[in-house]
Amino acid sequence: MDVVLDHKELIKYPFLKESQQLARRHVESLEEFLSGSTGALALERAKERVFAAISTKRDFQGESASNIRPEFEIASYALARVLVSCIGDRSLVDRLARYEAERASFFLATEKSDIRRYVALSLGIDPDAPVMPVTRYIELVPRMRDPRWRLVNRDLRQGMVHLEPGETDELIRERIRVILVDQMPLRVPSAICERLAPATQEIAALLQQQILEQFGEVKEEAFPPCISALIAAITAGGNLTHMARFAITSFLHTIGMTTTGIAELFSRAPDFDLDRTMYQVEHISGRGGTEYTPPSCATMRTFGLCVNRDKDCERINHPLSYYRLKKNVKKKKQG
Repeated sequence: MDVVLDHKELIKYPFLKESQQLARRHVESLEEFLSGSTGALALERAKERVFAAISTKRDFQGESASNIRPEFEIASYALARVLVSCIGDRSLVDRLARYEAERASFFLATEKSDIRRYVALSLGIDPDAPVMPVTRYIELVPRMRDPRWRLVNRDLRQGMVHLEPGETDELIRERIRVILVDQMPLRVPSAICERLAPATQEIAALLQQQILEQFGEVKEEAFPPCISALIAAITAGGNLTHMARFAITSFLHTIGMTTTGIAELFSRAPDFDLDRTMYQVEHISGRGGTEYTPPSCATMRTFGLCVNRDKDCERINHPLSYYRLKKNVKKKKQG
């Protein structure tokens, strides 16, 4: 397809190979780039991208990047990925990937048909086709949670999945997100991460603040019965299964408890081993490079971890929802 994107389009889709080539022509050495005034501007813009990814609000129309040239705006995208890679938090990686995917999708929605088609095809998706090969479809939807994406709920004929109007746009957005998630964290030299420490510390603080605003201070009395039972089992010296350790660690990590705090909880066990526990906690928390989320109530039931159900359990389908519910009830009573 013979389409040439100008700098205005390349800014919108910094993940395209043409965008990366433009940035590389002007940024040969990251060390030298960061030392210059333009590099400082690009770094500030990169921070803005990560801050926007952490925020729950989206305002792509209000983006302002007119103070730096297109090639350095694209460089800010690369720097944003470097920043979150230095921080090493998988939830932050996922937030940035989701933000960039939503950003590109926003611009594609109003793009000229030839450009929209070019970008979509570069991602391996035909935006105008009413059907998609089932093998390709299966590659795209495993992390999409809406039940309508499950293959059993689709119109499948002769190896082709039929798509409803607008669904291709969602698949394009998901494809961008998955590509970016799979690319991160990047292998960043420690010297670069040290140089970026002031920016990464600022980002980490904002992320922690956002988590606290969402879940508030960690309150053990608001834990769902299943999580409380696992804590009791640890204290009693029980030998938890891998799934049980995964469930409690991923839950505590998501509500904002630090790695050290989670390890301290496991220290209640009589056979506590610090090095082994820290390794397991850091791995489950995402340091190993895999994105983890706490298991749902259905998964907890499957593994025999759904115990001591109460009346509030009937109202929710995820331990995190139970935790939010109990904290909100307590907050209202105190108010």
